[in-house]
Amino acid sequence: MARIGLEHERTWFVRLAEWGGRRKYGKVPDPGKVALHNRRVLVSTLLLEGTAARWKALDPALKALAVMVVSARIGCSWCMDFGYWEFHHQGVDPVKLRDVPGWRDSDVYTDLERAVMDYAEAMTATPPEVTDEQVERLRQDLTDEQLVELTAMVSLENYRSRVNAALGLTSQGFKEFCELRPVR
Repeated sequence: MARIGLEHERTWFVRLAEWGGRRKYGKVPDPGKVALHNRRVLVSTLLLEGTAARWKALDPALKALAVMVVSARIGCSWCMDFGYWEFHHQGVDPVKLRDVPGWRDSDVYTDLERAVMDYAEAMTATPPEVTDEQVERLRQDLTDEQLVELTAMVSLENYRSRVNAALGLTSQGFKEFCELRPVR
């Protein structure tokens, strides 16, 4: 249960923000409802997210796995739910997305994907546990530009997941709209 209210006075700004959320996602994401309590935080977050969406150096599947590992490590069920929906719509293999919480025991990942997820977990630890060996392993397959983008994405997901978890946001049902349903 959210630790801060998700309802707002129906101002023009609130109506506009809700319309934008419904238009893009089919419903208003709860982190947006929370951010509506502080317009500057909302606008800054939207600008950051809009900019990050245009980062294209890193393979989308690697980015997705890194983001999902962070969400799982922090325990943000809202981020896991939304991340599955978002990355499913970007064409990332749903089997890989589903296996993220137990990725170390799964056989669906490549060596590079495992190195990315290991790095994301090490970055998420408090304090961070990144080693020179992890970075050198990634540099075998990633350019410096891609490594910087990966690092920034992991940091951004740490921000998202920690905010959402701290404010008590839980799964909002995004994932249920991507699973294949049997035809009747």
